[in-house]
Amino acid sequence: MASAKPFCLLGFFCLLLQLFSFIHIGNGELEMNYYRESCPKAEEIIRQQVETLYYKHGNTAVSWLRNLFHDCVVKSCDASLLLETARGVESEQKSTRSFGMRNFKYVKIIKDALEKECPSTVSCADIVALSARDGIVMLKGPKIEMIKTGRRDSRGSYLGDVETLIPNHNDSLSSVLSTFDSIGIDVEATVALLGAHSVGRVHCVNLVHRLYPTIDPTLDPSYALYLKKRCPTPTPDPNAVLYSRNDRETPMVVDNMYYKNIMAHKGLLVIDDELATDPRTAPFVAKMAADNGYFHEQFSRGVRLLSETNPLTGDQGEIRKDCRYVN
Repeated sequence: MASAKPFCLLGFFCLLLQLFSFIHIGNGELEMNYYRESCPKAEEIIRQQVETLYYKHGNTAVSWLRNLFHDCVVKSCDASLLLETARGVESEQKSTRSFGMRNFKYVKIIKDALEKECPSTVSCADIVALSARDGIVMLKGPKIEMIKTGRRDSRGSYLGDVETLIPNHNDSLSSVLSTFDSIGIDVEATVALLGAHSVGRVHCVNLVHRLYPTIDPTLDPSYALYLKKRCPTPTPDPNAVLYSRNDRETPMVVDNMYYKNIMAHKGLLVIDDELATDPRTAPFVAKMAADNGYFHEQFSRGVRLLSETNPLTGDQGEIRKDCRYVN
């Protein structure tokens, strides 16, 4: 009988472990290689589709990176951005903050390939995160190894919150730093994430206030003249494709040219100039301008932090069959 009591205690302990395991699964957490059993080829399929789309439509890679920011900053990395207006849902894409965003239609190509391999298994939210990771590689940026998965998709959108949560082109640096800080991203990582502007462009409607009626004195004069050629009128047609790239030398490469440019007062937005001169951020800007490896290291860290913002996991949300609509 002496061995019966330890046996019972051991059995009770095992029962507790099983209960805790069940609770853990119910709440859920992001993890590396989440689909290793349910859809082993998931990440490879996404990578292949991103590469194929890049070679057909190069600007898709930039779109995947922008999607990550616009999705995760607004409440959660939950693919709410991808929802179209239907079934009582108002799309976040209707917001003025989504101006210039495109290539949403190609997300369906990635999702369809995954549905063919593993129906109703891989979330659209994970497609957003992994396509951004793979798009960065296509743009000759860092290969980010530690992107966790296991996100689930929202059943609604947050259109009413987009205007306050996505920074405006006229927002101050303090406001932008506060936005990133509120989702757990420190100043150094924020400076690095803004380096995504190295592959971005700014439409003239968001730029002309620095050129007309007078040129912003913080702009390099010769660069300002170039910008006026790109944006020849103070009232550009918002439907016209009138824009300037942030980086004229390596416009499709995620590199540190953005920092070199803003230190030379050749940034497109007011925040670019503030980033290079504000004492909170200027040291990081100088270091990133001097060391592309350091920029890539911090950019990778920033993307990881951004991609893990308040995800839906476990039994929250759903796995959409079509990223454009709730099930």
